Amino acid sequence: MTALATAFAVGLAPATVAHADQVRDMEYWLNDYGFTKAWQTTKGAGVKVAVIDTGVDGSVPDLAGAVVGGADVSGVGAANGQKPLGAGEAADHGTWVASLLAGRGTGADSGVLGAAPQASILTASVALGTSIGAVSSDDQVAEAVRWAVDNGASVINMSLTRNTLDWPTSWDDAFQYAFSHDVVVVAAAGNRGSGTTEVGAPATIPGVLTVAGVDRAGQASFDASSQGITIGVSAPSEQLVGANPGGGYVQWAGTSGAAPLVSAAVALVRAAHPDLKAPDVINRIITTARPTGGTVPSPVYGYGLLDAAAAVTATVPHVSANPMGDLTQWIHIHRRADTPATAAPGAGDSGAAPAPKALTPERPVTWRAFFWPQWSVLTTLWLPFSLISGFVALLALGAVGACLHFRRAARRG
Repeated sequence: MTALATAFAVGLAPATVAHADQVRDMEYWLNDYGFTKAWQTTKGAGVKVAVIDTGVDGSVPDLAGAVVGGADVSGVGAANGQKPLGAGEAADHGTWVASLLAGRGTGADSGVLGAAPQASILTASVALGTSIGAVSSDDQVAEAVRWAVDNGASVINMSLTRNTLDWPTSWDDAFQYAFSHDVVVVAAAGNRGSGTTEVGAPATIPGVLTVAGVDRAGQASFDASSQGITIGVSAPSEQLVGANPGGGYVQWAGTSGAAPLVSAAVALVRAAHPDLKAPDVINRIITTARPTGGTVPSPVYGYGLLDAAAAVTATVPHVSANPMGDLTQWIHIHRRADTPATAAPGAGDSGAAPAPKALTPERPVTWRAFFWPQWSVLTTLWLPFSLISGFVALLALGAVGACLHFRRAARRG
C-alpha cells in the first residue's frame, strides 16, 4: 500500500485553544481512570515509550526532559525525530500524543501532566498521507518499529491506522521483532468520524493491545472510536488536551489520544513490575479493566474501561501467552502459501512453527482394487468381508443341519 492508505487516528472535530492554567483541571482521566492513585506506586520512571507519529517537539515546556532519543524514517524530517511533519493539525499530532502520555506540566498546577509523567519518550517521525519519494508509509512504519526496539523501547504507541484489516508482510517481520524482544505494542482503534468504520491495522495484528475510545461518561464514542473484535480495552477519546509544537495547548478528540493513555498505564505497570514479560503486562491491563456490562470482551469496549491503579496494584494470575493473540501462529496459518516448505541451506531458525506435512486425498476404493487389493484394502475391506462371510456361512450350515435333524426325527416318529 502507498502512503495514502495510512492515517492518524485523530477525530474530525477541530482542536480548540486552551490555556496553561486551565489544562490541569481539564485532565479528568487522571483521577477517573486511576492514574493519580497509581502514582502512589510509580510514575513510570525508567521506562522508554516509543511514539511512532508525526514527530514530537521535545522543546515545548510540557515535555522538558521527556524526549530522550529520536529518529526520522520518512527521509524528510529531522534526524532526531523532533521536527513536526505534515500540514496543519497533522503536524501537531505527535506532540499532542506524547504530552498526554508523558507530559511534565509547566508548574504544580499548570500545563499538560502526562498519565506516566516520569516515563521517557523515544520519537520516530513518519510522514503519512502523502507519497515521500520511494519510502512508503508501510516501509516507514516497519522501520520505525525496528528502530524503537533497537533503541530500548519496552512500549510502542501507534496512534495511526491503515484503514484496512490487512497489513503488508513487512509488518509481519517488524511486529514479530518487537514481540520477540518483549515489547508491548499499543494501537488506536481508529475513528468512525474519520471514515474508519471498523478497526484497521495495526490494531488488527494479533498480539497488539488495541484501544477503543469513550466519552467523559464512559460510553462508547460514536465519532471518536471504531469497533472490532480485536479491541482490548477502552480509554477516554473525547475532551482531551495536548501541548502544541512551539507552545500553546489544544482540546481534541480521537482514539489517537486514548492509545497514549493506555500506553502510559502499560509504562506504569512495567515500572512497578520490571520482571513481568509483555503478555503478563497486557493481561494486567485487560483483566483489571472495569466491565461496562454485556459480553466481555465486546467489539465496542473490549474487556472494559482502563483502570490504571488496579493494573499496577492488583493481584493478577500469570499467563503463558499473549492474551491478544499470537502473530507467529497467524502468519503460519495465513501466510503459508507464501512461505517455502523448507528453509534455505544455512538459514537460521526464524522462530516460526514448521510447516505441516502436506496431506494428500484418500485414494478411492474401486472394484479393481477389490480384486487386486493393496494392504490398506485388505485391512479395510477384505478382512471384515472375510469375517462376515465366514460368520454367515456358519449360520447357513447350522440352519441346514438343524433342518436335516428335524426331518430325520420326523421320519422316525
